[in-house]
Formats: sequence, structure tokens, C-alpha cells
Amino acid sequence: MSTDDTDDTTLPPAIDLDPATRRSLAVALFNHTWNLLGIADRTAAQTDELIHSAHASRYHWGEIAGVEPIRLARGEWLCSRVYAVLGRSEPALWHARRCLAMNEVSPGEDWDIASAYEGMARAFLVSGDLEQVATWKAKAVAALDTIADADDRAVIDGDLATLP
Repeated sequence: MSTDDTDDTTLPPAIDLDPATRRSLAVALFNHTWNLLGIADRTAAQTDELIHSAHASRYHWGEIAGVEPIRLARGEWLCSRVYAVLGRSEPALWHARRCLAMNEVSPGEDWDIASAYEGMARAFLVSGDLEQVATWKAKAVAALDTIADADDRAVIDGDLATLP
């Protein structure tokens, strides 16, 4: 291995894809992640694919100049959900906290904050902190009242019903 005195803090340019391609990839990978989450008895290879597809979706959203910040928050939520499903508390909490912070800075639709609170509750469930689960679940339940669309509200309410 050789070393030199050059500034290595500059990353090489990202893969040169146009925004429409990145958006298409981000959406397809998000949906693919949901399909993988639906597999009851995933193989180790499918679990790897699950993790990588969630991160790849989030990555591609982050590479689109001017993308709505809420897209990044939703990507963080997805990563948190994947890790929660896999029982990995540290990365579940990391991504849930990122999602919440992004929602607080740049709110999205009326259901996004309730979803962020649900993600925090689920991540804390995996960590075994039931007090925090109750705190965040209560915030999510309260936020349900701010969701205008009944279908959007039902999705989050369904997720909350799976928490203690």
C-alpha cells in the first residue's frame, strides 16, 4: 500500500446517471425492499439483498440534486424498518433518528411525521426499551389525528397495531 500527501477527503464523482434514472431506481428498489420484507423465511442471501436494496434506494434519492428532503427521510425510515425486522437495534435506531430529524427540519405530507414516530417506536422495541416504545407510539397515535386521508391513516394505524 502506498501513501501520498494528497488530500483524500474528496470523493471520486458519483456514477453519472440522470435524475430520472435515479428516481426510477430509487422507487423500484424501495418497492423491491417491501417485497423482500414480505418473505417469511428469507434466506441469508435474501436478507443481504433486503439490506442492500433499502440502502441503495436511499442512496439514489440522495444523489438527485434538488430532491424533496422528505424522500431522504422516507429512505431512512425504510432502512430503519429493515433493521427492526431483522432484530438489529443499533442500525434501526440510527436510521429512525435520521428519519425523525429530517422530518422535523423539512416536514412532508401529513402522514410522514406519524410514520417517523412509528419508526422510532419500532426501533426502540427491537432495543428492548419498552418505555421509549410507549412514548413514541403515543406520539404516533396522536399524530394520526392530523392525517386527512383515511387510507394513509389506516396504513400507519396498522403498523402501530403491531407494536405493544
